[in-house]
Amino acid sequence: MDAIAKSLPPFLDRECLARLMGLDDYFGAVESAFLAHAEGRTNMPLPLHIAVEGGGFHAKGAMVGRYVAVKVNSNFPANPARGLPTIQGAVLLYDAADGRLLAVLDSMEITSKRTAAASALAARHLARADARTLAILGCGEQGRAHLAALWSARPVERAYAWDAAAQKARDFAQEMGDALEIDIAAVQELRDATLASDIIVTATSSQVPFLARADVRPGTFIAAIGADNPHKSELDPDLFIDTKVVVDSFEQASTMGDLHHALSRCEGRGIIHAELAEVVSGRKRGRTDDIEITVFDSTGLAIQDVASAAIAYTRFLEGDKP
Repeated sequence: MDAIAKSLPPFLDRECLARLMGLDDYFGAVESAFLAHAEGRTNMPLPLHIAVEGGGFHAKGAMVGRYVAVKVNSNFPANPARGLPTIQGAVLLYDAADGRLLAVLDSMEITSKRTAAASALAARHLARADARTLAILGCGEQGRAHLAALWSARPVERAYAWDAAAQKARDFAQEMGDALEIDIAAVQELRDATLASDIIVTATSSQVPFLARADVRPGTFIAAIGADNPHKSELDPDLFIDTKVVVDSFEQASTMGDLHHALSRCEGRGIIHAELAEVVSGRKRGRTDDIEITVFDSTGLAIQDVASAAIAYTRFLEGDKP
């Protein structure tokens, strides 16, 4: 048994990853991944989704530089009532040169932090320079990660919390307000949050769009992250008309993000401005004035997982082991 254990790759659990990687590390990993993607140094096939009763499984894989990673996540919305996390999974990190399995990493920490880092990266290019107020719509794991990432990356002075379950918003406001030492107001009416905010994050599992153009004031940046399969939808298609829309991947967002719901209804009228890699690399401009509404439709790319897992693995080898 000892010989078998020694031959197995290391498993980096959530606590280990939290020690190895901070918010700035995820931001750097994600930025480097999008730059590599802009330069054609990645290989990323479309994700695989397996639907089952009560949930589903999602697999993503990519190559970035010397590493390949494959992530499989399960998503079962009823799990909290069972005492289990909604999302569970693992990232398998491989050496792209010889195929060796280098490490197995808990995917919850990586998925949460790299998704929030991508939104913070998009906000750098798409939010107004003077953006100070933030609305979190959906007060679960991703809502917490996004508030922390955006607070770290930008001078957030006030935040609003809204959730279909009002108590979740109140708990979120108390917990995150104490943790970050900022003023967070839990609201029952969606517009009380969105019309008072410069940045809006939609982080729900909704299958019906709930954020419309009338809910958003001019100059707002929206990070839409909840629609990670073809059945989910958060943004009304009217938010894709006459706004600056940036996606993480057009190919992926057109099949599983909010974009794919909008494409058929908006008749393709200049919906997409750019992919995030084009904006990050400077090939296309981000925000150009303080009036335009900007949207980042985030479906989550496997290159983000590869880059994040690679840094965590390197740090582990350097000696910061559990």
